[in-house]
Amino acid sequence: MDVWQLVLVGLVLLLGLFGVLVPGVPGQAIVWAAVLWWALTSPTRLAWAVLIGATALLLLNQALRPLLPPRRTRATGTPRRTLLVGGIAGIVGFFVVPVVGGILGFVGGIYGAERVRLGSHRDGRASARTVMRTAGCPLLVELFACLLVVGAWLGAVIWG
Repeated sequence: MDVWQLVLVGLVLLLGLFGVLVPGVPGQAIVWAAVLWWALTSPTRLAWAVLIGATALLLLNQALRPLLPPRRTRATGTPRRTLLVGGIAGIVGFFVVPVVGGILGFVGGIYGAERVRLGSHRDGRASARTVMRTAGCPLLVELFACLLVVGAWLGAVIWG
């Protein structure tokens, strides 16, 4: 697979990660399709192993989805911008501090956005807890599953 195709696959994966953050966009499907594209054009054992692992992880995520609370951002009055800031911070955090940084970045981004919006530490913390209970946990689980797939793809491309 040439460099331009890898760049395009990487851009589609990034599009899928941002798609997880936008309601109505099938971010997981976009991430999986990009890994499938890469595995079909680079038929190595490692590529197929990443595809099989990605499929299993994303199917597990879909199976666990009914067990998580539904995303109810409007019920709490939380602006979508808060979840978007949390998601972007989670994506950046995942690559700055591998794996753990995704969770820390997501929760920290939500807290930071709520603190700026509400003006105090106490109100920001209380609002961040409410956001995590109502909409943040399901979004974090979906985003983290997709981040793990992207991380596996990136590791396979770099070291494989």
